[in-house]
Amino acid sequence: MRVEPPESWAVGLPGVTSAMSYALGDLGPSRTLRLLSRVNQKDGFDCMSCAWPDPGHRARAEFCENGARAVTWEATTLTVPTEFWAAHSLTELASRSEYWLGQQGRLVEPVHKAAGSDHYEPISWASALRLVASKLNGLDSPDQAAFYTSGRTANETAFVYQLFVRAFGTNNLPDCSNMCHESTGTAMLETLGIGKSTIAYDDFEKADLIIVMGQNPGTNHPRMLNALEDAKRAGAAIVSVNPLPEAGLRRYKNPKTVRGIVGRGTDMADQFLQIRSGGDMALLQHLSRRVLEAESRNPGTVLDHEFLSEHTLGLDELRAHLDQLDQDEVLAATGLTLEEMDELADRYLAAECVIITWAMGITQHRKGVDTIKEIVNLLLLRGNIGKPGAGASPIRGHSNVQGDRTMGIWERMPDRFLDALAAEFSFEPPRRHGLDSVQSIEAMRRGEIKVWFALGGNLVAAISDTAAAEAAMRGTELTVQVSTKLNRSHVVTGAEALILPTLGRTDVDLQESGPQFLSVEDSVCAVHATHGAVPPVSDMLLSEVSIVTRLARAVLGDDGPIDWAGFERSYDTIRSSISRVVPGFEDFNERIRHRGGFVLPNGPRDSRTFATSTGKAMITVNDLVPVECPPGRLILQTIRSHDQFNTTTYSLNDRYRGIHGGRDVVFVNPADLLELGLSDGQRVDLHSEWPGEPDRVLRHQRVVAYPTSRGCAAAYFPEANVLVSLSSTALGSNTPVSKAVIVRLEASPTGP
Repeated sequence: MRVEPPESWAVGLPGVTSAMSYALGDLGPSRTLRLLSRVNQKDGFDCMSCAWPDPGHRARAEFCENGARAVTWEATTLTVPTEFWAAHSLTELASRSEYWLGQQGRLVEPVHKAAGSDHYEPISWASALRLVASKLNGLDSPDQAAFYTSGRTANETAFVYQLFVRAFGTNNLPDCSNMCHESTGTAMLETLGIGKSTIAYDDFEKADLIIVMGQNPGTNHPRMLNALEDAKRAGAAIVSVNPLPEAGLRRYKNPKTVRGIVGRGTDMADQFLQIRSGGDMALLQHLSRRVLEAESRNPGTVLDHEFLSEHTLGLDELRAHLDQLDQDEVLAATGLTLEEMDELADRYLAAECVIITWAMGITQHRKGVDTIKEIVNLLLLRGNIGKPGAGASPIRGHSNVQGDRTMGIWERMPDRFLDALAAEFSFEPPRRHGLDSVQSIEAMRRGEIKVWFALGGNLVAAISDTAAAEAAMRGTELTVQVSTKLNRSHVVTGAEALILPTLGRTDVDLQESGPQFLSVEDSVCAVHATHGAVPPVSDMLLSEVSIVTRLARAVLGDDGPIDWAGFERSYDTIRSSISRVVPGFEDFNERIRHRGGFVLPNGPRDSRTFATSTGKAMITVNDLVPVECPPGRLILQTIRSHDQFNTTTYSLNDRYRGIHGGRDVVFVNPADLLELGLSDGQRVDLHSEWPGEPDRVLRHQRVVAYPTSRGCAAAYFPEANVLVSLSSTALGSNTPVSKAVIVRLEASPTGP
């Protein structure tokens, strides 16, 4: 491993050369050109690496470095040969890293691990589906199965998948959103009546102030830097709130511009608040208090009284609550100075149009739901919802994680959706709420989940408490993974296991009626088509729609009210049903064929209407509970590296943070290292501490002296998930708390 100083800017020529060398080296010039010229284009395919929205006018190269890596990773022509399964036991594969597993190539044939065997063996599609059907139909209750979904699953697939699961008889539909933006949906549904962004893409350029909280655009959604640069050049101020300084929010060198290649680029954040992990809620309450104090000094001139009177409830209760806010408690919780916080308050008061964006650094906290409610409170006070250049903007990760929820992938879909499903398909869906991701692992541990079926994803790596999750998964009777490439969830299995290989986003999907296309929904509720660009690497691959519909026929038969075979023949039939079940998708088949697609209705954004329990936007009162960290301990958060997408590792480098050739590191402030008696380069064991539970340990991590917030540390996801207790979840959303783990660092027995 080589450690260098962190970068002070993002992208530029190194980003271009990194992306292109990776693509050209793996795909060759012709395949690279064919794929990258179509990614995120109106007649192309949607990039699978994030859910960042596409601008109305697309650049010829409408992708980022990480998007190019994701496309290359999926579209490789390297395949896993049949001989691989006999040559590698599961015991051996379980000792391999995520990086190694992903490098073996595309999966091209169904394989089966029999009970008692330590090897997968090839199996026919018909036999594989019969095996799953037999196991499902042999359960005492449909609730003994759980059906997971990855956020890359397209709208049409998600719709038929949830339809099959509910026709089978359960609402056990955990998904990756449970582990990321569930806190967002919970908070925004209660306060605004919608769990999605309240802005459009063009609003960034119309904003006066953009506050970026708990988020690293330069690595996790680099195309966002284009929108922020456009906003900056249009006069917006940008404020970054984060425990770690991130290169992309310091300076951006846009590779599509001369100044980005040979010049300085664009200085991004006008203010950086290096907040203590978990202190965001305290900061937001301080800002709202300052807004209310400014109104008291100048009555009628600060708050948007007309908006508040017509569209909100709860202002008086918030004012009374914030009158009691303890300033010393706020200072301790945030680790900021009063001057830093008041500078941001002044910026907010001076701005007419404000956008607040956030991601996992906000949602994965014990008080993540309440923190997002405080974001909403601050925006509502000055009417920053439902006007150009203003709003709440959660930034999603997976490319269709938002669309999957719209299509019904949720264990707690409302009755109005289930009623529409019943009317369309003439069956009664189950009404009892199902299990989310954490609850599914807990149910496995109790022996209540016998069958685990995953449409994409890598749950055992992605979820908290790795050892507990893996033990739970190994206790099931059958695990089934629908996948494009190998990952950890293929080698941590139930007594029996199946891997079902599927088409990727880049692959042409040819069905009986001809070539098919799918659709996705991005972070700002825009829905557009995605078309495969290259022939599949094997004739053995099936589309996800084919796998789901054929499984449905095997489990439920062909004599029911649902035409599963028709769904597989033509995806237009799926869209026809969606148009009658899902609000906003009327005339779906016609509108999705418009170049660029269409935008879903959004009450708060479009008309300042709020589908809450009161019909008003709700200003809420939330009790501040700071993260307590005992002496000699640090607050650790998990982070992604630059060369990573969720649990997929493209390389062992993290260029912007100066890490090359390894991932076993812990980032710690130099002053904290001094206090702890540790040194840069030393190897340490990380012990997480949980009241009433044994410590969890991540061993032999290299200490990297890094400018984190004082008292805070960071380590890579998913490796550091082993430190997060399964019982540590956000109040209200049950999202794992991966951003506030109390740890102590002990020198590894092997020494530096």
